[in-house]
Amino acid sequence: MSIKEQLTADMKAAMKAHDKAKLSVVRMARGAVRQAEIDGGHKELGDEDIIAILSKEVKMRRDSLEEFKKGGREDLIAQTQGEIDILMTYLPQQLSEEEIKALVDEAVAKTGASSMKDMGKIMGMLMPKVKGRADGKTVNTLVRAALNK
Repeated sequence: MSIKEQLTADMKAAMKAHDKAKLSVVRMARGAVRQAEIDGGHKELGDEDIIAILSKEVKMRRDSLEEFKKGGREDLIAQTQGEIDILMTYLPQQLSEEEIKALVDEAVAKTGASSMKDMGKIMGMLMPKVKGRADGKTVNTLVRAALNK
């Protein structure tokens, strides 16, 4: 079952279960996918494209979550974290920090990178491998740490 079909099935299930939180998030996700299809000339999006859209939605919520924490908005923190948890069920299994570190070390070894000037090469090599499975900010932080050793 494609992610798009899964979103539709989950929307129907949430409606039947009267789960307003999940229904809201799934509708938002379906809306984002539909908007991307319209913007792309009504072409049908594949799972990889949908993963990219959902990853972007998760990133936006994580950024909001940081701001809510700074502002002490406990009500919005809980709601936003719930939305992130629901969206994460549609994304591939996320890489652990150790797995990302191993990929970073491998990329540093392959490129022979030794300074921050080489960061672009490493990020260019890593991002296709971790797309949808790791947050770019986390990867960036780990690459910086590896180059600053």
